[in-house]
Amino acid sequence: MSHWMRRLHKWVGLILAIQFVLWMSSGVMMSLLEADKVAGREFRVKPPAPPAWPRDVMSTDAVLAATKENIMTIGSGWVLDQPVYRLQNDKRSWLVSASDGAAIVVDAQLAAKIARASYSGPGKAGAPRLLSYTLEARSHKEPVWRIDFDDADETSVYVSSRSGAVLEHRNSTWRLFDLFWMLHIMDYSERTNFNNPLLVASAIGGLWMALTGVWLLFVSVRLAEFIPSRWRRSRTVNLVATSGRPQRSIDAVQGDTVFQALARSGLQLPSNCGGGQSCGLCEVRCVGNVPAPTGADRALLSPAKLEAGYRLACNLPVKRSLDIDVGDATALADERAGVVTSVKPLSPFLREITVRPNAPVACRPGAYVQVHVPVYERDATHLEIPEDHHEDWRTVGTLAALANDAPVRRSYSVAVPLERCDGQLTFLVRFVPGPKPGRGSGYMYTLKVGDEVHFSGPFGDFALKEGAREKVFIGGGAGMAPLRAMIHELLAKGATEPLHFWYGARSRRDAPYVEEMREFALKYPNFDWNLVLSGESDEPGIQNGLVHEAVLTGLLRTHPNVDSLEFYVCGPPAMLSATREMLRGLGVEDARVAYDDFKI
Repeated sequence: MSHWMRRLHKWVGLILAIQFVLWMSSGVMMSLLEADKVAGREFRVKPPAPPAWPRDVMSTDAVLAATKENIMTIGSGWVLDQPVYRLQNDKRSWLVSASDGAAIVVDAQLAAKIARASYSGPGKAGAPRLLSYTLEARSHKEPVWRIDFDDADETSVYVSSRSGAVLEHRNSTWRLFDLFWMLHIMDYSERTNFNNPLLVASAIGGLWMALTGVWLLFVSVRLAEFIPSRWRRSRTVNLVATSGRPQRSIDAVQGDTVFQALARSGLQLPSNCGGGQSCGLCEVRCVGNVPAPTGADRALLSPAKLEAGYRLACNLPVKRSLDIDVGDATALADERAGVVTSVKPLSPFLREITVRPNAPVACRPGAYVQVHVPVYERDATHLEIPEDHHEDWRTVGTLAALANDAPVRRSYSVAVPLERCDGQLTFLVRFVPGPKPGRGSGYMYTLKVGDEVHFSGPFGDFALKEGAREKVFIGGGAGMAPLRAMIHELLAKGATEPLHFWYGARSRRDAPYVEEMREFALKYPNFDWNLVLSGESDEPGIQNGLVHEAVLTGLLRTHPNVDSLEFYVCGPPAMLSATREMLRGLGVEDARVAYDDFKI
């Protein structure tokens, strides 16, 4: 539950943070605007004290007797220099002359005179307009006359069409204030309701954020962390091989997580999040008494792995002595090093980087290594960009500084079997430009031939299965790397089963190794290559659309026996999710789908 609560907490927090910025900035802006202009007092003539009521006018009784309608209220007043009575019943209100009881209609001509009399600015009045409703006089529900003046502040005077009263003076400063006021109270319709549903929802969301923040604090911080380790009971984490053979025993204390205990002993499990229960790379298999899975386990590990006893080491507390299978324990302890031997731009934002390890590395196709990204700070001049890619980089704007303030590890799959490239590691690195480029890709993109790189591994269980089943590879983005390595491996070893490779990209420039795959298709009769672009393309042999939809219509719907196929999927999260959902819809069992989601 805590995993999903963290994600929900993050996105709700982002939404509330946007509103908080709007609330704070609008409040600041409103405080900076001139109060007299906002209140409409700059050019508004202060009404003079009313003169004494004349003696030679009709009395209220006479006015009431003269009208044929039922009157609820009657009041006296002045319209310019004319004494009037204001009458009102349950249906309407109107004016009559106090001199003779004749009805007075506030027409355009009279409204213009009233507006000019209330205005002291330099502007000239425009033609009056009768409005049934306007936000600028929203507190008055009757029809109003609007008279605009051509001064620098674009003043508008609003006169009641029933009473002849000057209702409001509005100007450009008030209109700007009104915009900020709308953002401030979150009433995007009438701009008057402090208790509108959006504001109430934001208040409830803020309370929810506070409560869940406290809850996440308690579930994230273990009580044992506040107790010195020497006061806690000693425990043991036993590392066993997949065969069950003991490999090593790790001393731990009760309350540690397996991730912490192994790291303290020099065994660093692969992780992109540093043990934050968000990447899912630090999976271990519990042997013997397997604890119940947590919310983070269920969110990041497949049901098959949960059933097999896999748990996240960063979320697995050492409450008792544990037996766990971490694969090759030596890979965790060893920090390897290598030298960059080649940097090849394949597309504007995709590069092939080749590293020669200082010592031989056994790395099967589909596996990944964790590159150790050091603390660094470099500007954009460290990037060497080919001439034909300059235009693509110019379209993304000025590149922010590339920096990393704390050591991290990032995972990269090998793009070609090591034995096919003289024991070297070949990585496919995608760079996403923006205000805050990735710490790992920013580091990798600035590497030059001769630079030293440190890494751990190999890791991962994304691998070719034994047997000669017909295979379908579906990939996108940097998912090309492990799938390409697998295809190289199969073709080099003389695989005879049909191999289908469907690869999706935005454009032809974003697709690497296209010519190599076309050559494979011409050379090997059992290899079929299909490039699918989500953008428009009229190049022959290229399909348009989404890759999972293309493989469905181009292969699976017409295949005589989908149950005989084996699937290997790797790519961006959205593509991977859509592809797996499509395969489930066809009834393909999860056991026949191998995938690598990069744990992002």
